[in-house]
Amino acid sequence: MYLEDAAKRVEELRRELEEHNYRYYVLDKPSISDAQYDRLMRELQDLEGKFPELQSPHSPTQRVGGSPVREFGTVRHTVQLLSLGNAFGPDDLRDFDRRVREAAGEVEYVVELKIDGLTVALTYIDGVLSTAATRGDGVTGEDISQNLKTVYSVPLKLKTPLRRLEVRGEAYMPKDSFEKLNLEREENGEATFANPRNAAAGSLRQLDPKVTASRNLKVFAYNIIYQEGAEVDSQLASLDFLKEQGFLVNDQFRLCKNIDEVIEACLDWGEKRNSLPYEIDGMVVKVNSLAAQEELGATAKSPRWAIAYKFPAQQEETVIEDIIVRVGRTGVLTPTAVLKPVRVAGSTVSRATLHNIDMIREKDIRIGDHVLIQKAGDVIPEVVEVLAEKRTGLEKEFHMPAVCPECQAEVIRYDNEAAHRCTGIACPAKQREGIIHFVSRDAMNIEGLGPAVVGQLLDAGLIHNAADLYSLKFDDLVKLERMGKKSAENLLAAIEQSKERGLAPLIFALGIRHVGARAGKLLASNFKAMDALSKAGREDLLEISEVGPAVAESIATFFRQEQTDEFLDKLAAAGVVMVEENRQKSESLAGKTIVVTGTLHKYGRKEIEEVIEAHGGKPSGSVSKKTSFVLAGENAGSKLDKARALGVEIITEEEFLGMVGGE
Repeated sequence: MYLEDAAKRVEELRRELEEHNYRYYVLDKPSISDAQYDRLMRELQDLEGKFPELQSPHSPTQRVGGSPVREFGTVRHTVQLLSLGNAFGPDDLRDFDRRVREAAGEVEYVVELKIDGLTVALTYIDGVLSTAATRGDGVTGEDISQNLKTVYSVPLKLKTPLRRLEVRGEAYMPKDSFEKLNLEREENGEATFANPRNAAAGSLRQLDPKVTASRNLKVFAYNIIYQEGAEVDSQLASLDFLKEQGFLVNDQFRLCKNIDEVIEACLDWGEKRNSLPYEIDGMVVKVNSLAAQEELGATAKSPRWAIAYKFPAQQEETVIEDIIVRVGRTGVLTPTAVLKPVRVAGSTVSRATLHNIDMIREKDIRIGDHVLIQKAGDVIPEVVEVLAEKRTGLEKEFHMPAVCPECQAEVIRYDNEAAHRCTGIACPAKQREGIIHFVSRDAMNIEGLGPAVVGQLLDAGLIHNAADLYSLKFDDLVKLERMGKKSAENLLAAIEQSKERGLAPLIFALGIRHVGARAGKLLASNFKAMDALSKAGREDLLEISEVGPAVAESIATFFRQEQTDEFLDKLAAAGVVMVEENRQKSESLAGKTIVVTGTLHKYGRKEIEEVIEAHGGKPSGSVSKKTSFVLAGENAGSKLDKARALGVEIITEEEFLGMVGGE
C-alpha cells in the first residue's frame, strides 16, 4: 500500500472508530459488535505501525495510554474556574433566588445533578483536543492531557472544527467500577479508596496513562468556559451544543420556572439519589439565561448565578455484633464487621468491611461497640467512628487469626504490607483463581481449560485443586455442558502433555507469592529439582543474586506448609516432571543480551525467547549500551531506532538462524 492510500484509509478508520466510540460511550447505543470494532482498531494500529509518519496524538489508538510521564506540568486557565457557594436547605435556596431576582429580575433555572468527581477543563483548538487540566486553584491546574485521552467519553475531535472551545466537566468513576477496583486492591493488600471521587482523582493523577485507561473513568461535560464560534444563549442550549459536539452530557437536568420548582427537584433527587449508577452529593442550580448570568457576575470566589444544593450526610448508629474474617481469591484475610441491621442510604446494611487490622486499631473498633456507619461514596458500608461513650466494659478486642479459617494453613503478614495472607495452596477460597493460573500459558499451558471449564469442574466436584486435573477421566468430562467427545479428548491430551512442561513452568504454576515466570526459571536452574527447592531454607535462597528477602521468605513459607507437600505428592504420583531437564542446546549465544523487535516469520515472541535461552543467551525487552545485538523483524519500531542511535549491532532473522544452527 502506498503512503497516499494508507493516509486515506487511516482517516477513514479514525472517523469510523470515533463514531463507534461516541455511539458506545456517549449514546450507549453500539452499532457494531466488539469483534468488528477490534478488527477496525487492529487495522488502524497496523497502518500506523507501517507508516509512522501517519501517527497522531489524536488517533483512537492513543486511548489505551502512552508512555509514563515524569511529572505533571501546569496549565493556566483562560477564565478563572470559580467554585460554587452552598445551600443546605430550602431556605438557603430561597435566599439565593431573592438575590438573583433583585439583580436580574425574573429568571428560569436549570437544575443539574452535582456529580461527585474531579473537575476537569478541556481545551480544543481548531476542533482538536489540545489540553486537559484539573481545576487546581482555579487559576492554574495540572496538565493531565495524556490521561484524559484514555477516557472514551472525551472526544478527541469535535464534530465542528471550532477555532477554540473550552469546556468544564466532571470526571467520575461509576459505582460498579469503584467496587471492583477496591476489591482488587484489597485482594492485593493495597490501600483502598475512600470513595469514587478519590478513586477518580487518584486515577487521573497516575504517572502511567495505562493505569488511568484501566480504571473505566467517564466525564460529564456541563459548561462552556470559553468559545469562539458557538451560537448559544442559555445553559440548556449549551448542554445541547456540547452533546452535538460529541460530549457525554448528563440528561438528568430539569428546567424550572421558579424557585418552588427548583426546591421540588432538589428534594426529589435527595430521595432517589441512590438509584443512580454514579455518585452525586447534591444538585447545581443555574440561571438559564447566559445574558442574565453575565449581568449577575461573580464574587471573588463564586458566581452569583449558580449555587450548589448539598445533600445531608446519611449516617446511622448501630452495633458491631461480631467481627468475622473472609478469605479472598488471592488469600488475603479481610476482617468484616457483622452489624445489627440498619437502613442507610436506601438499603439495609448488616456488614461493613474493616479492611485490615491497622484500620481496626486506628479506630479502636471492638466487638460490641456502638458505631456510626455510612456508605462510602453511597456504595460501600464503612464504620465512621466508635461511640466510645456508650461502652459498657463488655466489649472485646479483635485479633487476626494465626491460621486460615478456611483451610487452617499458616497466616502471615509480610513486612510493609497491611494485609494478612493465607499461605495454603489447597485453600478452598483460593482454588478457582489458583487453578486458572496453574493452567495458564506461561505455567502448565493446558489449552481448553479456560475459566468457564474450571468453574464447571469445581461446581461438579470433579476437582478440588489443580493436582486433581491429572485424575480426570473421559467419562467425567463428556458430562459437562458444551463439552463434546472431541473437546474432552483434546483436553485430556493437553493435560497429559503438560506433565512434560518442566520444572521452571511448574514452579511458576504453583502461584508462590512474588515468584513470576522469570523467578521460576531462576529457581529451576539453581536447584534442578522440586525436592531440593522445597528443602531450601531462607538463607539458601538468599544466596541467589536475584532473590531478595521478601521472595525468599515467601518461598520458604510456602514449602513449609503440609498442604504443599500433599499437593506435590499428588503431582508426582500423576507423573508430572519435577526435575530440570537439560534444555540447553548450545552455547552459541552465551553471554549475549538480545533484544527482539518487529515481526518474525518463524517464531512468535515467546518461542524466540525460549530459543535464545536454549542457546545460552538472555532475552531483554529494552535496548541499551549493554545490548549485544538487536534481532529486527518486519515493522520494527522505536527499539530499532534506538539501536541505531546507540550503535548497537542489528541482525536479520536469517542471520540469527545461522547463529543457532538453523533451528
